[in-house]
Amino acid sequence: MTTKLVIGLDGAGSGDRALSFATDLAKRIGDCELLVAYVIEWSPYSFQTAEENAQRHKRREEEISTAMERVVTPAVDALKKAGMNATGIVRHGDVAHTLNSICEKEGGHQIIVCRSSEGGLTQRIFGSSTANLVMSASVPVTVIG
Repeated sequence: MTTKLVIGLDGAGSGDRALSFATDLAKRIGDCELLVAYVIEWSPYSFQTAEENAQRHKRREEEISTAMERVVTPAVDALKKAGMNATGIVRHGDVAHTLNSICEKEGGHQIIVCRSSEGGLTQRIFGSSTANLVMSASVPVTVIG
């Protein structure tokens, strides 16, 4: 049976640590598939006109294309160059919920992410995406420091 690992990237250098850990783990497992995921924070709760909604949809599509080009595709290419079976995906939404949904939909066995670098008052009030993912995920989550 192929083990599928979902790697959540954040577009920062910490994503490299998650990729490195996942690559090492995949080599140890053997028959492994890596799914590189990037989630663009996006709230569906906004009161706008029909015209504004049309612009918002266009902006979403542009953001997905940009994230795929700048973050996901280079990561997938590097994994493939290292001999890994890898694919990529970009979605909008709440990071924790969306990563877990991707994992469930794609048959993932584990999610690998890096610890959030956000701190201070915002994190204390709202919590971090990483903490929310660990508390709500339906599969094991490995958090890289």
